[in-house]
Amino acid sequence: MKKKPIPEPGSRLVTILLTTAFILSVTTGPVVAQEVRVAVAANFTAAAKEIGTLFERTTGHKTLYSFGSTGQLYAQITQGAPFVVFLAADRIYPEQAVAAGLAVADSRFTYARGRLALFSRDSALVMDETTLHDPGIVKIAIANPVTAPYGRAAVAAMEALGVYQDLAHRIVQGNNISQTYQFVATGNAEFGFVALSRIARHGAGSRWLVPEHLHPPLAQDAVLLRRGADQEAAHRFLAFLRGSQAAAVKIRYGYDTGD
Repeated sequence: MKKKPIPEPGSRLVTILLTTAFILSVTTGPVVAQEVRVAVAANFTAAAKEIGTLFERTTGHKTLYSFGSTGQLYAQITQGAPFVVFLAADRIYPEQAVAAGLAVADSRFTYARGRLALFSRDSALVMDETTLHDPGIVKIAIANPVTAPYGRAAVAAMEALGVYQDLAHRIVQGNNISQTYQFVATGNAEFGFVALSRIARHGAGSRWLVPEHLHPPLAQDAVLLRRGADQEAAHRFLAFLRGSQAAAVKIRYGYDTGD
């Protein structure tokens, strides 16, 4: 059998083969992974972790989260923290970030709408708003209303129900909504106002979903920070947050899906 001739270096065929190999290496080569540093409101912790895992599997980029109260995170942003995306628990702080030149104006959108719940680990304690009139209650937990939107919502709900003055001396404050939940879960407070997302995946204890007309809406905005304006992975993360995979996670945790 006659052997095929081996192309000579510099021949037209070798040039074509090398060019094709180069094009394939560019178009099919691995994506350069980037790290997306995201400041996340504490109420969204569990959902964010699941969304981050899906984002990493889908895009190859990695998410690095910092969780805390919205006010504390914003303070860190103003002090130069290296975040590229901000997921707040309200609209106020993202608006302030834009006004201060710390965020990209047209990037802001509502990524979730949260709900407030009154919760106790005691399965018989929380029935409805009448629980707030129980004179035997020693401690009720809320998040710090100065830095945490869920804390402000809790105060507004108690004021609307006319019980805040009676309960004020019994309130214990968590630095954020996650710590507030821990106060209740460990029995350090008989009950507390927590994010529905923290208890949506289990049926333990007792709860009352606070009617939304009793407090300002818990519309939670996301915004691209100036540090991430030129980072492709940051843009992709925000797009992913608005997509169907992320929406399914939000719903499981009791959120409305935002815009």
